[in-house]
Amino acid sequence: MLAKMFGGGTGGIDPQEIAKAAGLPSDPAAMAMMMQQVQAMFSTPSEGPVNWQMAHDQARRVAASENDPSVTPLQRRSVDESLKLAEMWLDPVTDFPSTGQLGRAWSRAEWVEATMATWRRLTEPVATSIAKALSDVISEQLPEEMKSMMGMMGGPASMLQNVGGAMFGMQLGQAVGALSKDVVGSTDIGVPLAEGRMALLPTNVAAFGEGLDIPEQEVQLFLAVREAAHVRLFTHIPWLTGHLLGSVERYARGIHIDMDKIEEAARDIDPTNPESLQGALSQGVFMPQRTPEQDAALVRLETTLALVEGWVDEITAAAAANLPSAGALREMVRRRRATGGPAEQAFAALVGLELRPRRLRDAAALWSLLTAERGMEGRDALWQHPDLLPTAEDLDDPAGFSERRRLLESSDADVDAALERLLDGGFESSDAPHPEESGAASSDAGEGSSGAGSDAPDAPGHDAAADDDDPSGDAASGR
Repeated sequence: MLAKMFGGGTGGIDPQEIAKAAGLPSDPAAMAMMMQQVQAMFSTPSEGPVNWQMAHDQARRVAASENDPSVTPLQRRSVDESLKLAEMWLDPVTDFPSTGQLGRAWSRAEWVEATMATWRRLTEPVATSIAKALSDVISEQLPEEMKSMMGMMGGPASMLQNVGGAMFGMQLGQAVGALSKDVVGSTDIGVPLAEGRMALLPTNVAAFGEGLDIPEQEVQLFLAVREAAHVRLFTHIPWLTGHLLGSVERYARGIHIDMDKIEEAARDIDPTNPESLQGALSQGVFMPQRTPEQDAALVRLETTLALVEGWVDEITAAAAANLPSAGALREMVRRRRATGGPAEQAFAALVGLELRPRRLRDAAALWSLLTAERGMEGRDALWQHPDLLPTAEDLDDPAGFSERRRLLESSDADVDAALERLLDGGFESSDAPHPEESGAASSDAGEGSSGAGSDAPDAPGHDAAADDDDPSGDAASGR
């Protein structure tokens, strides 16, 4: 069995007999698949602590496990036309101009290919921590005999790193592949996963509209407006993508691995049942309680995600106002984004982070108020710098945002005006403190009035004692 697992000779080995002796599956096909997976886990080299190639391959397999037909020319044309029309509808409702991008129609497998690099960036910090911790724990618990056997296969450290990296890679691939069946575009989770490319997945768009009693073309148009609005925002606000992805990275780096949880999970895993390992990973056994710093980082991240999704929600509602079912579709998307599907929840359990805008409705209400108060240009100008964006406090009280911002801007303006006046020499002598109000000022003024004479030797015939008797002498000199 070990020879089969580790690439040795295969002659004379009967999978059914092995299964019977070890209590493993008796189905030859299932046994062969399990052997292949185990062998790959032990022998496949990885770049660093995580096997990203295995994550990619697993995501492709999961994406293709159900019906994932290639996109037809008719679907490509339909998606391209929907996205072009969406761009036209957006022009009157936002100050950001059209990106001029071509619309793309992707299969689920193509979505995996286009987004995998971003998934790697999002998950690498926590993936590295988990893979290393798992490798360390297994290495500590291995009997000496097993360590000796592994030494013949490159050493336990190298082998266990491959195992840990393969485990996380397989689970990440499982989560990304499952997400490929849910998403309808490249920005469906509020983060630009495909480097600003604008795309829809026709198969998933059709699945989204099933049972809604709404024409499929109308559903596609509404989702196309959302996709185009996302891409337009991320394209014209270059700092936003780095801000979001950087927030996720900082949050992930703060994750600490609970070694007790790993040991407990290792004891409960049945080595004859590959699903037990997958089940342990999907339940988030490696995710401890969040630290206060992570809670604060999560609030900032969720606020930004809510602002992005709220802006897109408000812009889409205005652009698609002529669609008969726009209101119903808007509500459906809101609920879908607020709750998240099974695939999104699996990803959250894996990395300990939910990319969901919990406060989407509050953010949409805030953007609506700002549109009424400041107009389209004033509303969109708030995206020019992260310091200008509304905060979590503003989401709590959208109606009070403008008044709070006016007070802040007024205070900043007073400071700026005073500083500019000082640098320009605009303060007159009457603005300076009086001598009796400041001893230091009085002393400095006195030195200035006496001039060089104050340091000169006493003039001939001058009586210093007379100065002591003259109450005005010191004052005159000091003045």
